[in-house]
Amino acid sequence: MITDVDIVATQILIAQGQDLHQEIGLPKQENISFKGAAIQCRITTEDPLNDFMPDTGKIDTYRSPGGFGVRLDVGNAYAGAVVTPYFDSLLVKVCTHAATFEQAIGKMARCIQEFRIRGVKTNMPFLKKCHFPSRVSFR
Repeated sequence: MITDVDIVATQILIAQGQDLHQEIGLPKQENISFKGAAIQCRITTEDPLNDFMPDTGKIDTYRSPGGFGVRLDVGNAYAGAVVTPYFDSLLVKVCTHAATFEQAIGKMARCIQEFRIRGVKTNMPFLKKCHFPSRVSFR
């Protein structure tokens, strides 16, 4: 999100034998610049009030947020889906991107508030209580 490089598509092209720089046209690492900030939260069917044990059952309601700078990587999360104990508890990965880290956090907080998932327990109550630092430096 912050490098304008679709990592998944690039990995597929590399697996197909294409050259990273000549055929795909990806710049060398030192020429890749960063634009803005991004954050990711993973919505799972894990119950924070029960030691994050995975929950199972039918998803009765599923409504996801959206908007500019919001990306959802969704698996089998939809109204009517049945969550079984035989697969990963991940429902959806939410990524937000903005000019600053604070703005990306603000978008994420909005997304978490706008999500509606009913029928199975999720880690959403935990995510709603997370307090992100006002400023984090990774350099």
